[in-house]
Order: sequence, then C-alpha cells, then structure tokens
Amino acid sequence: MGSRKRSAQQKKIAEFRAQLGGLDDLYGRERRSQDRLSERREAARRERGCERKQRYATRMDALEAIALCAEHGTRGLSCYRCEYCHGWHLTSHPRPQGR
Repeated sequence: MGSRKRSAQQKKIAEFRAQLGGLDDLYGRERRSQDRLSERREAARRERGCERKQRYATRMDALEAIALCAEHGTRGLSCYRCEYCHGWHLTSHPRPQGR
C-alpha cells in the first residue's frame, strides 16, 4: 500500500508526468510546429511565385518584354504586379475577371 503523505503523492505525480515526456507543453510544441510549417510554405510560395521569375521594374518594361516575346512567336502573355517584390512578372495564365 502506498503512502498517504501529500509529498509522496506529489512525487508520484511528478514521476508520472516525467514519463509522459512533458505533455504540459504539447499545445505549445504543436503551435511552434505549425508556425514553422507555415513559414516553409510561405518561403516556397515566394520562391515559385517571385524569386524564380524575371522581375521588371515597371509595367512598361514588362509590356515591352511581352511585345518582344510576341515578335518571336510567344503569344498570350500578360503581366501582373508581384505581391512579394512589388515588381512586375509575366504570366501565360489568364487572369480571373475582376482583378
């Protein structure tokens, strides 16, 4: 039969919690994990959507590049303002209406 002393009960509780591997911070660890995952996703979006692409300083520069591409047979290009670098990039994807 175990001891009824309060200190003995507290010791057993502490030993039990130690065996669980620190579940007291489970939500904090999960939050940090989710934050790291979000940061990696955002970095991947930035690389695909901006850093891999040619950047034009102005809309006119991008339109000139579109005209040069059209002279060489590439049709259907448009330009858009980048949310990351605030420069201009070219795309062959049609833009949704209302944008």
